[in-house]
Amino acid sequence: MEENNNKSEIMEWIKSIATAVIIAVLIKTFIFNTTYVLGNSMYPTLHEKDRLFANKISLLFGGPSRGDVIVLEAPDAPKKDYIKRVIGIGGDVIEIRDGNVYLNGELLEEDYIDKDSYTHVYDDESIWEVPEGSIFVLGDNRSEGASKDSRYFGCISVKTIKGITGFRYFPINKRFGKIH
Repeated sequence: MEENNNKSEIMEWIKSIATAVIIAVLIKTFIFNTTYVLGNSMYPTLHEKDRLFANKISLLFGGPSRGDVIVLEAPDAPKKDYIKRVIGIGGDVIEIRDGNVYLNGELLEEDYIDKDSYTHVYDDESIWEVPEGSIFVLGDNRSEGASKDSRYFGCISVKTIKGITGFRYFPINKRFGKIH
């Protein structure tokens, strides 16, 4: 009799653990993921070793907006992800002139970059028309060569977006919390 109770208890534990694993896999696959910052391409907004939540669910309801910080599949490095800021969406025209970014002919107010930043271009191209279903992304660190982004690889398909970040959960200090 006691042996049956032990077997029953073990089965309950196995069911509970299996249920928890299934729920965790579903959440990670469809709702949100975590990501880790490597490098300084998003400085001063993000720092090396920051850990972020990336929301996947909002991609099902309209995709990213201008200003969102996203995680995307690196177009130039298979199996690698980049974290960048959405500057333009389908139909927008982005121009980089005299170190400033213009969105549809208007100077883009960028309170998330260093005050004295100069946005470099990597080749002769300085105007991009963003096709429908694509976005234009930049790193917040505009120092020359600091960020591989749309200045380097052009506009990217929204299908390459893995999530929209909005919350830094580590380190737990004054940078903890919502990302702007």
